[in-house]
Amino acid sequence: MPTPTLDTATPLRTAELAAAWARYPISWAPHVSPDGRWLAWTWTGPDETGNVWIVPTDGTQPPVRLTDGSDHFYVRGFSKDGTQIVLAQSIGSSERDRLFLAKLPGRGKESHLTAAAALCPITALQDSYYVFGGCFSPDARTLYYTASMDPATGKAIEGQHILAHDLDSNEITSLAHGPSLDETGPRLSPDGRHLLYHRRDRHPAGCQVWLIDLDGQTATERNDREVLNFGDRVKTRAHWLTDDRLLVISETETHQRVGTYDFSAAAMNWLIDDASRDIDSVIPGESGKYAAVIGFDQGSLRATRLDVTTGAEIVFAEDAASLLPIAELPGGAWVMERYCSREVHDFLRVDLASGRRTDLSRSADQLAKPANGLTGSDFVPAARYRWEARDGLLIQGWLYRPRGKSRGLIAYIHGGPTWHSENWVNPIIQFLVGQGFTVLDPNYRGSTGYGRAFREAIKQQGWGGAEQLDIRAGIEHLIADGLAEPGRIGMIGTSYGGYSSWYGITKFADLVNAAMPICGMYHLTIDYDETGMPHGRAYSEEMMGGTPSQLPDRYYQASPANFLNQIKGRLLVVQGLRDTNVSPENAWAAFRDLQRAGIPYEDLLFCDEGHGVYKAGNRRQLLVTMERFFSAAFEAAT
Repeated sequence: MPTPTLDTATPLRTAELAAAWARYPISWAPHVSPDGRWLAWTWTGPDETGNVWIVPTDGTQPPVRLTDGSDHFYVRGFSKDGTQIVLAQSIGSSERDRLFLAKLPGRGKESHLTAAAALCPITALQDSYYVFGGCFSPDARTLYYTASMDPATGKAIEGQHILAHDLDSNEITSLAHGPSLDETGPRLSPDGRHLLYHRRDRHPAGCQVWLIDLDGQTATERNDREVLNFGDRVKTRAHWLTDDRLLVISETETHQRVGTYDFSAAAMNWLIDDASRDIDSVIPGESGKYAAVIGFDQGSLRATRLDVTTGAEIVFAEDAASLLPIAELPGGAWVMERYCSREVHDFLRVDLASGRRTDLSRSADQLAKPANGLTGSDFVPAARYRWEARDGLLIQGWLYRPRGKSRGLIAYIHGGPTWHSENWVNPIIQFLVGQGFTVLDPNYRGSTGYGRAFREAIKQQGWGGAEQLDIRAGIEHLIADGLAEPGRIGMIGTSYGGYSSWYGITKFADLVNAAMPICGMYHLTIDYDETGMPHGRAYSEEMMGGTPSQLPDRYYQASPANFLNQIKGRLLVVQGLRDTNVSPENAWAAFRDLQRAGIPYEDLLFCDEGHGVYKAGNRRQLLVTMERFFSAAFEAAT
């Protein structure tokens, strides 16, 4: 069939495609129960809000929707026997969660699972403090989690407590307290006697491993202590392999290494210590014999199964897509996420011995629903695209090209910046390409997936430095290659991508004709002062090299607010008003400054969204608005 030629003056099924991509199933926070019977995750898209779905890992039944909420639900953990699950929900996606408990069928009764389980609140309804994690004691009578809350008063505090919540009496006991405990939450040893957690008190860039003895009744007897510290600025994380052995991942100057720590011998054994490898994270296996090692090679996933005794590895791979390990099941099979940009993401059960694969999530069924209606022809594949930065550093991103003549180039900038984009389905990108736009998704310096040196390079100048020039160089390279044209250049992104969009419309005003920052930092000092996230200010300090008072000029030069008068193109500001990460005060300050300067702008505000736009109805409105905005901007510019 010949490729259709696009009429660039005609909307391309805009309303229909916006509704379909708004309903695309995006998966979040998958968890496998300790007994291996259940896989549960959140899907945003199929329903108006994100709900938790659950499926038996033997694949004998289709997924069942476990929740039905007006705000998103997420999975936090399971009881040891898989008969209870902890869920989290916040008001308007503010990320200040309330925990809930739901009952699940016992072994052999998986078919008794029904939709919309009854939920029992564990913690109070509130919108002032954060709750991280949620792991059960072996008898499921106590829940352990981290909260920025004083258990004596129930009020929000600076710093966080490790809490033991008695589910029978509702009594809450503080086991440890610190100014900067890690957001991963505590991890219980298999025998339930020790609690592992992480602290970030020593330096904004570092993370150390601590241990609590739960047999003790007093603070002295609990012996809260640091067990692994490879340097104040070094990030170290650990997971339980067995009651006496940890799986450890820790930074060096050049890379991350992986090993095991034996408590009885007080000995560390490094199994992978290779500067040529880019290792991102590790997952302990169910048996304690294996671990999954999540690494990347030039931005593409390379995951392996590691024998923690011999150090031998086998690669989880296939030619057509990436396979991301989630958890090992009893018997040695693994639950994995399979993804690429050409088709819907799926959760699979993969038997390594036989090679057999079982589709657990049956995601294609969601696409077949009338409310969605996407087909294979609506998915546009990502192509690797490379260019040189001004200083000669090689930068790589993903290029999506429409069928027929392009209506213009939109640079979609990922958030983080400590993150990266892969060859996967991004519904916003797919919608834009379906509307006839070319999209560049750059992995600028500071992104993960390309080695530690590349990730750390952003810190040399701080935010608003060379990484923004990397993005500009990618756009200029596309123009030189004849794949983009001046006058039809836009930028969009969420969080740090929103900041980059602000940066482009102000400091690259000669190049960027339109920008649509979503929940983006407008003024870095305002962002530092107003963020509610427990580690928000520490992350700014790590990236920028200090606080605004210590480095006022660096924060000034990196803040788009101080270069507002350079704007020439069109601007549309999107903000979730429940955002506690990048505070809405960024948007309010921008509106005041824009009005004072007489600079025209548009806004799109969501009172029921937090850090991003994920409710299906809101996302549909967002997609329709961005098509209209960029179309009008490019037509006006040319």
